[in-house]
Formats: sequence, structure tokens, C-alpha cells
Amino acid sequence: MNSLPFVRFVLPLTCQIALIASIPAQAIYTHLTGTEVVLQTVPVDPYDLLRGYSQTLRYNISQVEKLETLNGWESVVRQTRDDEDETLPPDGTSLYVILQAPETESESSHPTPWEAIAVRYQRPVELGNEQIAIKGELDNRWVNYGLERYYFPEQQREELNQRIRNLQADETGERPFVVEAKVDERGNAVPVSLWLEDFPLRF
Repeated sequence: MNSLPFVRFVLPLTCQIALIASIPAQAIYTHLTGTEVVLQTVPVDPYDLLRGYSQTLRYNISQVEKLETLNGWESVVRQTRDDEDETLPPDGTSLYVILQAPETESESSHPTPWEAIAVRYQRPVELGNEQIAIKGELDNRWVNYGLERYYFPEQQREELNQRIRNLQADETGERPFVVEAKVDERGNAVPVSLWLEDFPLRF
């Protein structure tokens, strides 16, 4: 009888520890087994990549307006909405964006982004050559992929801020920021590196 309170204490604690441990374990698995893809970033308002020691990024596939143009979007809406007049799935909806590798590398100084070609409500079972499906979650007309915020050591802060300022001063309006990420077979993604034009920054 005396062991019952001990079990009631240890069992929940063990479950919590296992849950916490599973988070980095999933990231390690994705990093080791995932396919490397390149994602194009887009400006956020304001486009201030580094705030303190953290960085916030959005991607072209983060924009609902972009996903609405892809094959499969209407199917996502139909499977998540009862009202036929609704055109947007509810917040918290998970979806998968199919990315296609570029046929050839461009002559730019950073890796060529992959192209979003379709969106699915369920994880695709079969994909074409040089394709991968990345999992996202809808949140207030944006889609998050777990690749939106990063933290950097203090000693890198000023150098990175200066590089970003220099790139933003480009009068052409180009923002050559791309992110390399690893995506595993279940659609989970982890960041690998951020390219500030020709400067790769490993995460």
C-alpha cells in the first residue's frame, strides 16, 4: 500500500520526461534522415530579421495567398469546413505542401529555392522524383513550419545585423535570404543554415 503514492508520483514524472526528451530526439532524427530543401524567405512587417538575439522568418509557402493558387487547396478547404461559403481552413489545420527541387541551379550566390507545386490535407504517400512534402499548421492566415524563429550567440549579433542592413539597402528591392532545411518522410522540418546572399550561417 505504501508504494501506491510513489507510483502515482513517478509515473506522471516519467511521462513528462519522455515527452520532453522526444522533442530534441525528433529534431535529431529529422536532421539525420531528412532531405535537404531550400526555402525562399519573404519580408515580414517590419523586415527586421534580428531582434535582440533572435530572428523571425517567413517563407513564400507561409503565405495563404500563395497556397490558394496551388493544386489541392480547395480539397483542404472542403475537408476542414462544413460551410461551403468558407474559403479558408480553421486555425490549427495541418496540411502538407509538396516541394519540387529545381531542375538546374541558378547563377546566384545562394542555393536555388525549391518550388511549391501542390498542397494536401493528408500526408502524400507517393511523391515524384526530387519531391518532398513539408508539414505546416495554419495560424491567422499564415502557415507555420517550425522554422520561424532562431536564436544566435551574442558574438554573432552585430556582424549579422550589419550584413542584413547592407542587403536591405539594395535599391533593387531584392532580398536574397534563403533557408536550407531538412525535411523527413513525415513532413517534419529542422533548419540547417540561413544564407544572407553568399554568406551561409549554420544553425
